[in-house]
Amino acid sequence: MGQPTDRVEEKIGSYLDEMVALRHDLHRNPELGYNEHRTSELVADRLRDWGYDVTRGVGKTGVVGTLQNGNGPKRLGIRADMDALPIIEATGLPYASTTSGKMHACGHDGHTTILLTSARYLAETRDFSGTLNVIFQPAEEGGAGARSMVRDGLFKRFPCDAVFGLHNWPGVPTGQFGFITGPAMASVDKVTVRIIGKGGHGARPQETIDPVVASASFIMALQSIVARNIDPLDAAVITVGTIHAGIAPNVIPDSVELELTVRTFRKEVRETIKSRLTTLANAQAESYGAVADVTYPSGYPVLVNHADETEFARNVALEHFGDARIEKEFRPISASEDFAFMLQEIPGSYLFLGNGDSAPLHSPLYNFNDEILPGAARYWVKLTETYLARSPSDRLSDKNARQS
Repeated sequence: MGQPTDRVEEKIGSYLDEMVALRHDLHRNPELGYNEHRTSELVADRLRDWGYDVTRGVGKTGVVGTLQNGNGPKRLGIRADMDALPIIEATGLPYASTTSGKMHACGHDGHTTILLTSARYLAETRDFSGTLNVIFQPAEEGGAGARSMVRDGLFKRFPCDAVFGLHNWPGVPTGQFGFITGPAMASVDKVTVRIIGKGGHGARPQETIDPVVASASFIMALQSIVARNIDPLDAAVITVGTIHAGIAPNVIPDSVELELTVRTFRKEVRETIKSRLTTLANAQAESYGAVADVTYPSGYPVLVNHADETEFARNVALEHFGDARIEKEFRPISASEDFAFMLQEIPGSYLFLGNGDSAPLHSPLYNFNDEILPGAARYWVKLTETYLARSPSDRLSDKNARQS
């Protein structure tokens, strides 16, 4: 099983001050999607220093470090995201963002630090047999960096039999693990609906085709989709987030533009909502004499954790952290994650780690909890050593090498 858990914990604990300093440095210097130049350079330099073969520029600013040890045939991928958000930080921390309007408000600074720390430990100890690919991804926050890396040949250039990732989760007790088999995070589609009518003076509505009234009718009709077109045992959310119309209270505008998000947990539900939403927009607009223009690009797909890999990930936590550290009723999350694109390519699982009683993700008051750094790094170590377990022949080769 490799080194005893207490030895792993002790060695990673010896890195703690450096881990925290690194995390705070990343927090001070946030970079938005596809602009993670400083971050990717820092990641690449450290991996090279530890003996990894490093490839930069995967999916624009992504970094992959490869470490091969022993003769094991298995190949493992572990992913961390690197990008920040366009948010003005309000934490007042001594290591707060030094770049106005940019902030690590989702904990990607912590995720990057965790994977770097485990990569360092595994390079120093090499108590595994096989190939480890540590994947540092750009542009998770809306930029589909995972898709960019996949399209850039991620799993062809760096083959993996399985891939794993994690995300901190506020509101879950510090250091608790959450595992979900099957659909774990929702798909998200951002839809724009433009209702086009005929503007005019508010005192003479009979001369107009009022797109505001048509839009209001459409918004109310939207409520029927989930209520009457979706199986009650399926989950779905349709949210109208913005409405843009008019410039004066006594003028009926020519058009109204609405922006919506749609979230689902099954491909079939996603397709049904797209069809019904488009039909309703056109029908409601037509019933008022207006016209609807619907723009409906596909966003992130449903994140579906594979059963075998999720059970494996859960068992690693159970064996090395104990049953008390696993959340028993961790439920699917209606937020979305582009790790879903990686899981469409190869088997794997995305797990969650409690961030404690922190501000929510994407809040200007959010801060990653440094207390979870050592445990999370130790988890990646144990998952790697278990997945790429050394065979008796590997150990015999080591013994012979020491005796020669």
